[in-house]
Amino acid sequence: MSETLRRFRMSSLVGAALAAGVICAWIALHVFAVWHLDAAGRPVLAIACLIGLTWLSVGLFIVAHDAMHGAIVPGRARANRAFGTLALLLFAGFSWRKLIVKHMAHHRHAGTDDDPDFSHGGPVAWYIAFVRTYFGWREFWVLGSSVILYALILGPRWPYAAFWAVPSILASMQLFVFGTWLPHRPGHDAFPDRHNARSTRFGDPLSLLTCFHFGGYHHEHHLYPSVPWWRLPSTRERGGA
Repeated sequence: MSETLRRFRMSSLVGAALAAGVICAWIALHVFAVWHLDAAGRPVLAIACLIGLTWLSVGLFIVAHDAMHGAIVPGRARANRAFGTLALLLFAGFSWRKLIVKHMAHHRHAGTDDDPDFSHGGPVAWYIAFVRTYFGWREFWVLGSSVILYALILGPRWPYAAFWAVPSILASMQLFVFGTWLPHRPGHDAFPDRHNARSTRFGDPLSLLTCFHFGGYHHEHHLYPSVPWWRLPSTRERGGA
């Protein structure tokens, strides 16, 4: 087996394992928080679950994002689509087809008026525009119906449905700040090239915690979009994928 083929297969295995790990961790923590947690009796644990679910919700979106670029299982379009579709469904009922079209437009027109992720307004107005771009009537009905169904199934525990809705909302804010606003806001400093993107350079631990390296290495992502989140630090170290 050639070294290139061996590395390709290893990358596919690692990518699939990490994507499955994020999805399974979210499901496990979600089930515990919604069905088994005594939030009133253990408030510290409840807060920890909320923080953990928010971070894992960010991870769900990053899994879907990498799937859009075919980066989870390189060369396997169906596998990438399956990972991405499931991750987006768990995150907030988002449409895979809608997001992949808009995300590819973002890469073609980053930081311009044709970029669906870009806005000339301040951070609050930009975030509102960002949400409106991706959260439409489909997402409203899917998420709303799911919360109602949860409430009916949970009975007296119906308020615990918040352990899905609240982390999704907080994760959308985290993704916006660290994955869109900081990397693409104009006028802060000069962009290095036509991608109109900058890396936040927080350091790897904070880069991982804030946005799975998607913000800390955002310029590198635009240079090498097929590189998965877990390999982005190597693009800066080696000057390539």
